[in-house]
Amino acid sequence: MRTKFEEQLDQLNNMLVEMGALIETSISLATQALREQDILLAKKAIDYDQEVDQKEKDIEALCLKLLLRQHPVAKDLRLISSALKMITDMERIGDQAADIAEITIMLEKTPYIGKPEHIPQMAAATVKMVTESIDAFVKKDLGLAKSVIAHDSVVDDLFVAVKRDLMESIRSDMATGEQAMDFLMIAKYFERIGDHAENIAEWVVFSITGTHVNEG
Repeated sequence: MRTKFEEQLDQLNNMLVEMGALIETSISLATQALREQDILLAKKAIDYDQEVDQKEKDIEALCLKLLLRQHPVAKDLRLISSALKMITDMERIGDQAADIAEITIMLEKTPYIGKPEHIPQMAAATVKMVTESIDAFVKKDLGLAKSVIAHDSVVDDLFVAVKRDLMESIRSDMATGEQAMDFLMIAKYFERIGDHAENIAEWVVFSITGTHVNEG
């Protein structure tokens, strides 16, 4: 019975990695679509959100099966309950990547007010956080999880830089205001992705230590 349980835990890890890969791809596609004003890529990013939603349902079903049928010990219970929390944040990351792609579609054929310099940097930082938070869970790497939590400040600083750039653009030319607000919303979505990745890392810490970061 325990061997079967351990196999299912391995399956849970694999499914989380797959869901992580989906949201990484979604963020990357949304970012490339934004940079190149490529509507086809933006639509692909939106399509990925459906796969993310389905993966969340599959993982949730497996977690509930493990909880109801296997009667896990405390350590395994923490791991499974953490996975249930993580997939909620991962699903929201998929939603926000799709939201970014939808704004890109709205901006189709509209010349950009300037090169969105810091936004690709935000995207790279958030992808790093997402990837490493999932890696930390699978490898049970407490140090990596804490590194992800600390890295959220990088995303926050970049968001401040984007706001500063956009405010300067509006001061220079009021006509850029509407598009500046679109870019600000995109930056806000990336900031939220970073927050969700931080949440994932915090649940990784809980799964390993039994203490949630905000409680300690």
